Amino acid sequence: MTRQRERRAVLSGSVFEERIGCARAVVDGDQVYVSGTTGFDYATMTISDDVVEQAEQCLRNIGAALAEAGCTFADVVRVRYLLPAREDFEPCWPVLHRHFAEVRPAATMLECGLADPRMRIEIEVDARRGPVAGALRIETVDGERALEQWRDVHNAIVPPAALSLDDVRERAARYRLDNAYLGDVLVGCSTVRPPATAEDGTAHAATVIARVLPAYRGRSIGTALYERGMAHARVLGAEVVDTVVLAVNTEGLRFAQARGFTEVERYVLPGESAEWVDLRRAADDR
Repeated sequence: MTRQRERRAVLSGSVFEERIGCARAVVDGDQVYVSGTTGFDYATMTISDDVVEQAEQCLRNIGAALAEAGCTFADVVRVRYLLPAREDFEPCWPVLHRHFAEVRPAATMLECGLADPRMRIEIEVDARRGPVAGALRIETVDGERALEQWRDVHNAIVPPAALSLDDVRERAARYRLDNAYLGDVLVGCSTVRPPATAEDGTAHAATVIARVLPAYRGRSIGTALYERGMAHARVLGAEVVDTVVLAVNTEGLRFAQARGFTEVERYVLPGESAEWVDLRRAADDR
C-alpha cells in the first residue's frame, strides 16, 4: 500500500494568518514552504523600526516554523528577500550570512512594496527534509543543560515514564546518555544501559534505546543514534541487546523490528495503564 504523503499547516499565531487565510509554513511530504515572514514579534504583534533588527526577528520567526516542520536552516534550499528600499539590504548581510553561509541556498532579492509601511524586510524560504547526513551532531550528555534536554526528549516520547531531573542525573551516573542535534536544535536522545549478567553467568544483555522527536523522524536520525548505541554496547561486551518501546508507538516498533529485534514480552507495570514491549536481538547480528 502506498504511503500517503503528509500535508499539514504550521501556524505561528500571527493575526495576518487568520485575517488573510494563510499558514506560516506548509509541509508537503519532504518539502517545506515558509511564507513571506516579516519582523513582527508575533507574541506582542510589535515590530522594530530598525531593518537589521527586523531581519533578526524574521529569521527567529522562520526558525520557529522550520523547527515545527521538522527542519532547521541547514535544510533551506531557496531564500527570497523582499525589501521596499534596496539600500536596506546590505546592512542585513551579516545577519543573513550568519544563518546561511554554510548552507548556501539559492537566493533572490526583490525591491517591492510590502503590506505594511512599518515592514522594511520580508523573507521567505523553501526547505527540503531529507537524511541529515553530516548535519547531525550526537553528544554524550554532560552538564545540567544537556541533562535537561535529554529529559525533555525522553518525557516527550514516553510520557507514562516521565522523569525528574534528579532521575536523569541518577541515570547519567550509570548509563550512557546521548543527545542528538541538527545545528543547535535538539532532535533526539538515546540510552545505553551496560550489560547485565544472568545468575548463571550467561546472556550478557545491554539495552539500547533511540528516541527521535516526531517532527524529525524519517531522516535517519534514529538510525544514527541506534548505530552509535549498538557500537557502544559491543564495546561493553554485550552478547545480546534489548530495547523497550511503548506499544502505542507503532513507528518505534517498526523501527526496532526492521533492525532485527524480536518481540519478547508485553506487559503493564503495576499501577499503570501503558503497555510496554520488550524486544531482543544478538549484538553481533549486523
